[in-house]
Amino acid sequence: MRFEKLQLRGLRCISEASLDLSPGFNFFAGANGAGKTSVLEAAFLLSHGRSFRSGARDALTQRGAAGLSLFAGIRHDDQRLVRLGLGREGARWEARMDSESVAIGQLVRECAVVCFEPGSHALIAGGAEERRRFLDWGVFHVEHEFLATWRRYQRALKQRNSLLRKSATTEEALFEPWEQEMARAGALIDEWRRRYLELLLPHLRDQAALFLPELGNLELRYRPGWTEGEELLALLAIQRTRDQARGHTTSGAHRAHWSLSFAQAPEREHLSRGQEKLVALACLLAQARLDAQIRGEWPIVCLDDLASELDQAHQASVVESLKGTPAQVLVTGTDTPGALERVPARVFHVEQGRLTPLL
Repeated sequence: MRFEKLQLRGLRCISEASLDLSPGFNFFAGANGAGKTSVLEAAFLLSHGRSFRSGARDALTQRGAAGLSLFAGIRHDDQRLVRLGLGREGARWEARMDSESVAIGQLVRECAVVCFEPGSHALIAGGAEERRRFLDWGVFHVEHEFLATWRRYQRALKQRNSLLRKSATTEEALFEPWEQEMARAGALIDEWRRRYLELLLPHLRDQAALFLPELGNLELRYRPGWTEGEELLALLAIQRTRDQARGHTTSGAHRAHWSLSFAQAPEREHLSRGQEKLVALACLLAQARLDAQIRGEWPIVCLDDLASELDQAHQASVVESLKGTPAQVLVTGTDTPGALERVPARVFHVEQGRLTPLL
């Protein structure tokens, strides 16, 4: 898939921009603070319904603007053209597809974007929530029932947590309906996550071997969020009293986690900050390759501030790796990375929120 056109209004420092993008590489050049990253942020918003910048929700709308709006024409590999829109006034978001109002979940299913940016190292160095989010985005795009199942699980979890905090008893009749729903939905979520990670692992090993051959063989460890081999329903019943004392549910799919280890770096603490970035990049590109394998078309790949995040050798490896694919790639930087100088690319100059095509 690819963006044929991307329009932004009222997003951060960009009052209005309309971009006709190349199906291959697109490079956005400009000084720091000019608005380059906001273009990638717009693509990510259409794909995830949120920004990749932490604490960005209240800062998304341009100062003084009544709201923000994003429009995109997505061309799929089967030649279907789908028009997407995402707008916000105040705290309320509205999604549209081909001029019809739709749920945000339907919008983001239509648009797949993976993004490597300065905060991506948190996928490796951060908490389990970051890795769950990465995993569940991938599962969401290949398992059509995932979102509805996850919402059922979250509703049951919320109800159980409310009972734990407000009820003076752990009476089975109160808890059992919600625990049964958590167990049913949690078992499906766990099955889908395991299947996805099993498919992802060969791509992770290929990408890690490309970027970090010195670390040796890669292994992946997954924990479902409760004791391996135990039935979640029985465990929830056993843990009611303990969970009541803590005021929340301590076992379940919401506590799942996964991690990577290498022959030469068995714990993540053995990785340098630069290696954390490269492992995160390997994860994101592995996810893009698996998405292409399953869905039959590549997601859009965004690389923010590539030259600042990677040394020249790894920049060249990334560009060479993507050059051999049909992926549309959006790259930002203050100067053109050397790795892009020999690659056909559409170039945009970004200055004070204005985007001007150069090539």
